[in-house]
Amino acid sequence: MPQLFLFLTLLLFTIGFASFALVSRSEGHRRAARLATLAGLVSLLAIGVTLQLPNDWQVTVAILLGVILLALVIFLVWPTRLEVQPSPPSQHQVDERITIFARARLQPGSAEYDAYYLDHPEHQAPDDAFRANPGLLDPDALFYNPLPAASPEGSFFLTEALRDAVDGPVAPQPIEHPAQAMTSYIKSLAAYHGAVTTGICQLQPYHIYSHIGRGTGTSGAPITLDHRYAIALTVEMEHAMLNSAPRMPTVMESARQSARSAQIAVILSAAIRSLGYPARAHIDGNYRVIAPLVAKEAGLGEIGRMGLLMTPRLGPRVRLAVVTTDLPLQIDQPTWDPTVIDFCQRCTKCAAVCPSHAIPTGDRETHPDGTLRWKVNPERCYTYWTKIGTDCGRCMAVCPYAHADNAVHNLIRFGVSHSSNFRRAAIWLDDLFYGPKPHPHDPPEWL
Repeated sequence: MPQLFLFLTLLLFTIGFASFALVSRSEGHRRAARLATLAGLVSLLAIGVTLQLPNDWQVTVAILLGVILLALVIFLVWPTRLEVQPSPPSQHQVDERITIFARARLQPGSAEYDAYYLDHPEHQAPDDAFRANPGLLDPDALFYNPLPAASPEGSFFLTEALRDAVDGPVAPQPIEHPAQAMTSYIKSLAAYHGAVTTGICQLQPYHIYSHIGRGTGTSGAPITLDHRYAIALTVEMEHAMLNSAPRMPTVMESARQSARSAQIAVILSAAIRSLGYPARAHIDGNYRVIAPLVAKEAGLGEIGRMGLLMTPRLGPRVRLAVVTTDLPLQIDQPTWDPTVIDFCQRCTKCAAVCPSHAIPTGDRETHPDGTLRWKVNPERCYTYWTKIGTDCGRCMAVCPYAHADNAVHNLIRFGVSHSSNFRRAAIWLDDLFYGPKPHPHDPPEWL
């Protein structure tokens, strides 16, 4: 029996490393594939060596290996007390005009430009600095390539066209249906049109921008949004495209999925209005709500170190859209997942690779709005975008949560969500197999 245990254990290691090598190779992770192949060969060699040992030696090695494995399993799965303080909700609304994307659209010399910087003189120098750079998808930008650039131009065109379709007339006769059944239908409808996950929460004042900064309506006008519910949805950004961040495939994919999420939200809001209830889609460039906060409240994830929504299956590798409505729905219980915050607290990979040094490396901090979080420097981040001509995405590409959605990585995700010791080991192993500062991958062959 000890000899059989030894043989089967080493064989299992060999098969496991071989499988990981094949998965890593298919994902384009050359370093991980090489190390896993080497580990598999070592396990295979260990099988050959142990089979040549005398029987009593095999028994000794089997007992020693069993003790080590048992200790390792206990260490990795033993529950540990986790003391992570949740962030309180924001104490006030955000004026959309102060966001970096709203500021980027201000035209020097315009009355709107002069009025904004009269109120916010601290923003003028950094904003004029990024205006001096080529800009997103500009031919003079560092990574510009006209063929890949045509794709996001097309996606942005579609998203722009959808911005006037976020709201519309409501059917005069509401369709009566139990809230539970209607909720199930709406989530299934979102999935049918391509949403990966969908969650529902009560719309809160801190979800809503206080004043218009972009999109339809008059810039600076107060926002009145009295819908009861918010439906948040995610779509997946393709792993292979993000791996070449910060080059052109990144902006191709982010623009494609922004258009896709916008399309789903517009369809969903129009469908709800046809049922006799008011509904508005909130999409890229025409938001009235802060989508990540809504998605967090709807139970779709937590806000991580890089300031993005971290979803359980895809990490930050998602695009968001929101639909607000008065359609009677059942809300999802707000979830608090301290394991994500604990992981981000220990892992600083996104901050280490950020070309603009916009992501903080320290602990979460309490901000004037009362929240406890990491805050990305938007000026540094966006200024880098305007230099390279893409929306970067290096932080998303290297995040351990953002690995492909398959059995190998989902097994790791399961361990990460259940054990503090496993999270420590996962961060170390991620650095070992993928590198502490992974290099960008080559673009897919068709590009």
